[in-house]
Amino acid sequence: MKPGLFATILGDTLLCVGFFTRIPAGGITDRRLADAIWAVPAVGSLVGVVGACAFGIASWLNLPPAIAAAIALATTMLVTGCLHEDGLADVADGFGGGATRERKLEIMKDSRIGTFGVLALLLTVLVRWSALAALSGSISMFALFVAAHMASRSIMPAMMTVLPPARATGLSAGAGTVSFNTNLRAAALGLVGLLALGPFAALLSAAVLVVWFLLLKSLSERQIGGQTGDVLGTLQQGGEIIVLLVALSIHS
Repeated sequence: MKPGLFATILGDTLLCVGFFTRIPAGGITDRRLADAIWAVPAVGSLVGVVGACAFGIASWLNLPPAIAAAIALATTMLVTGCLHEDGLADVADGFGGGATRERKLEIMKDSRIGTFGVLALLLTVLVRWSALAALSGSISMFALFVAAHMASRSIMPAMMTVLPPARATGLSAGAGTVSFNTNLRAAALGLVGLLALGPFAALLSAAVLVVWFLLLKSLSERQIGGQTGDVLGTLQQGGEIIVLLVALSIHS
């Protein structure tokens, strides 16, 4: 029997939660990831809420904003298992260190981290930490965390649509084809998350996210001829930073 709408929504959401976080979930749907990935912004909202709660508790304990920001970042990383940070490091190493497409993909699959990966992680974590600490007290941190994590994930399905998998195995290759409607739902959820920051910040963030999306698409196409799960992780990390920096530029 075909599942009802609520069962489908719940199943898709739990599938994405189980896939993109360390939270044990899923198992109640047999739908493909490509069909369920519209719900990945909902995963972002969950991660954002957890991060905001960690920041709020640290602030309630009268810890300085810098410490609260570090605790919040560490909490979100624990929830996701550093999935997207790992992807960013792999892309930095592969794109920066490989001379050929095959060599780049080989480096990206290597579990060891290189110089490019270390520097990419250090710089991006530093930017996120600095932005969160600087925004403390000038904006709703709950809205900020939720918006940044939802919007940065809402563009991931589109990358799976516009670029083919770069390798025959892995997340992107096994996920299937993402439909237009799936992309539309994910983008709508991401926009809803951004609106928590206000209409101007939402529109500006959305515009810069589109530019970031197109730049990474072009780079990935030239470097490896498609996309991988690591590229999707890089897309998310960059998107999260964009939302934080847009908020900082408005509220600083």
